[in-house]
Amino acid sequence: MLKRLSLLFFALTLAISIPASAQWRSLGPYGGNARALAYDPSNPDHIILGSGAGALFESIDGGRHWRHFAHLGAGQDLMLEDVVFDPSHPATMYVAAWSVMGSGGGFFITRDGGRNWSEPADLRGKSVQALAMAASDPRILVAGSLDGLYRSTDKGETWTRISPVGHPDLKNFESVAIDPRNPQIIYAGTWHLPWKTTDGGVTWKNIKQGMIDDSDVFSIIIDHTNPQIVFASACSGIYKSENGGELFHKIQGIPSTARRTRVLQQDPVDARVVYAGTTEGLWKTVDGGKVFKLTSPPNFILNDVMVDPRNSKRVLIATDRAGIFASDDAGLTFHASNDGFSQRQITSLVVGTQNPSDIYAGIVNDKEFGGVFRIRNGAWHQLSDGLGGSDVFDLRESSKGQLVAGTNRGIYLLEPKTQRWVPSKDVVSQRPAPSRRTVRGKNGKVITAKTLPATLSRSVFQGRVTAVALNPRRWYAATDAGVLTSANEGKSWSGGPVEGEKAFLSVSANDKIAVATTLRKVWFTSDEGEHWSRAAVPEWVSRIYSATVASDGVVWLATREGALRWKPESQVWEHVLNGLPTHFVRSIRDEGGLLLATAEGSSTVYLSRDHGQSWQTGPGASFEITGAAVQGDRLFVTTWHNGLLMQEPQVVAAAGQQ
Repeated sequence: MLKRLSLLFFALTLAISIPASAQWRSLGPYGGNARALAYDPSNPDHIILGSGAGALFESIDGGRHWRHFAHLGAGQDLMLEDVVFDPSHPATMYVAAWSVMGSGGGFFITRDGGRNWSEPADLRGKSVQALAMAASDPRILVAGSLDGLYRSTDKGETWTRISPVGHPDLKNFESVAIDPRNPQIIYAGTWHLPWKTTDGGVTWKNIKQGMIDDSDVFSIIIDHTNPQIVFASACSGIYKSENGGELFHKIQGIPSTARRTRVLQQDPVDARVVYAGTTEGLWKTVDGGKVFKLTSPPNFILNDVMVDPRNSKRVLIATDRAGIFASDDAGLTFHASNDGFSQRQITSLVVGTQNPSDIYAGIVNDKEFGGVFRIRNGAWHQLSDGLGGSDVFDLRESSKGQLVAGTNRGIYLLEPKTQRWVPSKDVVSQRPAPSRRTVRGKNGKVITAKTLPATLSRSVFQGRVTAVALNPRRWYAATDAGVLTSANEGKSWSGGPVEGEKAFLSVSANDKIAVATTLRKVWFTSDEGEHWSRAAVPEWVSRIYSATVASDGVVWLATREGALRWKPESQVWEHVLNGLPTHFVRSIRDEGGLLLATAEGSSTVYLSRDHGQSWQTGPGASFEITGAAVQGDRLFVTTWHNGLLMQEPQVVAAAGQQ
């Protein structure tokens, strides 16, 4: 994942000497998956942002700048879908979460402004998709989860199920709203139409009249000036009721392509103004829903909308992949407002050789808002033109300054001083043909036969490329069609399956050998890919994450069972500990003679400067670390979901003086 760096030994020594207590600074690239926004009623400049991977962010200047606030849950799987402040005690906040791994999730409470968090036992582990507080009584909360609807009357400490157990339709709750005047009246949206109770959940009524059947109800809002007016958004469009849900009518004006409206938000001052956040941009009505107009770029996917209660012209939107955008003219124009907020998943990091101040990051999961980013002079710029929204699994720089990206749609090249990626063309694969061709006459007898050469086919490879490795003479790519090699700097490629194996996950090379791996197998070549030999790994290795050929020719494997070392001349695998974790070592990289290792679930870097004979624990961070690199007097680490972190230069310099 990380490009080998040409570094001074002095710089490496500084990196090893950084104290574990040193502070990290988030560098970005900023943006990513923003899920929920909520402002402090006592101070609307104080905003909490819920995002993916269990991360909460905080702004104290109205959303102009952000900083990491808290991490909820034990892993990286939680989507923080709703955030609610207690207006009677703003230091109390509630967060609803669901897990991307399945039906799990959780509900979290802080009573001290975020320093400590707890999980009520009644909702622990539940996939909580929706959360609402009664405007007339902040002690009352309602939470909608996949298995039912729950109500609390003691500020979230205890919860009572208010939906019938085993009901065929009252399940899979995705939205909830409480009447602003009567907390006994609750509206709930499911994956199949909306429901209503007027007695706190004792009885329920299906309120589907006027809705297209089988509508997923994503959002419900109640007019704060007239509770009889109810808006509901669904996969089939936006609906409005003027009689408390007895009858809905579909609102016209939003194109059917944008009808998946994830969130509705009413202006806190002007009830006629309603925002609709859809999968194709933000729409707005100023006449109570008669006419909606698009107010954002159509490629925005909206998750939440927040309107400043003091100034309705100030609007923040939370988007998939692109992060937070702000408007100061009531939605007429928007600008990115992500400074300090990063929910990017960096898969690869390159420190520029042509311009050492440049750093390039490869991104996955963000489509047209991801790809490749470059930081220069402290500012990030997206360099994704031509990638077509591809995920970048690996990123490398050649000795001539070319950037090479391995993506889910093939291999792409970015030439120096250009701005557009181009697909690497002319992938040549050799397909064996029968050695003899037989032609039969009408009577079935053989009348001629001759030897045929193998056939060559040319195409543009569009498969998955998980890793690339470059040396001055030969480039390698690990793909889902085998191992490809190029002898002309990516102008053409050849190769394919190795001994019938296609699904290759990693590749690494130095001037003498190259190594490529699948899930459990390793091959190496010493003749630049002309012939591959199997290097049998121990049977107890169940999962290979990556391989690295170090500068001394030693091959390192990062596996589920820890780190393994192999010397081609001895062909014996050694299970290496000496300071490394015993399991789940995810990467080992040679950075100019310094070995850097990361492990699943670990927030530290493991370092060795004696060719892996011994390992030390590097500085700890607040997030799970997936890779590391050194540039001058700075240490950089990539994280699972929180972008790039850097040790402050003055901290590094001070460490070198110890």
